[in-house]
Amino acid sequence: MENKNIIQLVAEACDDKRAEDIIALDMNDVSLVADYFLICHGNNERQVQAIARGIKDKMDEHDISLKRLEGFEQARWILVDIGDVVCHIFHKDERHYYNLERLWGDASQVSIQLEQD
Repeated sequence: MENKNIIQLVAEACDDKRAEDIIALDMNDVSLVADYFLICHGNNERQVQAIARGIKDKMDEHDISLKRLEGFEQARWILVDIGDVVCHIFHKDERHYYNLERLWGDASQVSIQLEQD
């Protein structure tokens, strides 16, 4: 499956768990770490964990394996590594503190389609 399709699946999984401010960044020209970052946040630890579980379940449905999942127990910043796609799920307070969107400000945003309520 292409990375653009994976980032869309990850965004949908985040949206299904009511993640807020979902942003996808094209990292191809600014980082060797990954092709895409997806950044979102939840309002409490339980929601942050639910978002991470939702991503894992969605990847399992499509036979896509996670390379790594870090930070799940503390649920302040969970990193889900899907190879060329890395998802950062923040607790709301940490998202404002680390401000990855600003740190990676040279990366262009990727359009993702999410269903409206």
